[in-house]
Amino acid sequence: MENLKEVILQYVINEYLEDDSVEVTFETPLLTKGIVDSFSMVSLKRFLESKYEIQIPDDRATPEAFDSVSKIAELVDEFID
Repeated sequence: MENLKEVILQYVINEYLEDDSVEVTFETPLLTKGIVDSFSMVSLKRFLESKYEIQIPDDRATPEAFDSVSKIAELVDEFID
C-alpha cells in the first residue's frame, strides 16, 4: 500500500497544492487544512477510479474517507483486486 499512498500524495501535491512551503504527509488533514475541497475530492475520486480500474461507491466517498492520504489509500485498497 506504500506505493498507493505515494501515488495519491503526489497527485494531491501536483494538482491541489498551490504553496510549495506547505508540507503534506500521509496523515495531513487534507479537507480541514483546505488542501482538498469537495470539487477536488470528486476529481481525485475519478482519478483513482480510472488509474486503478475500480468503482468507489459515492456513499463511501465521504469527507472523512478523503481527509488524509492514508484514509484514501485504505478506501481504495478495499476495491483493488
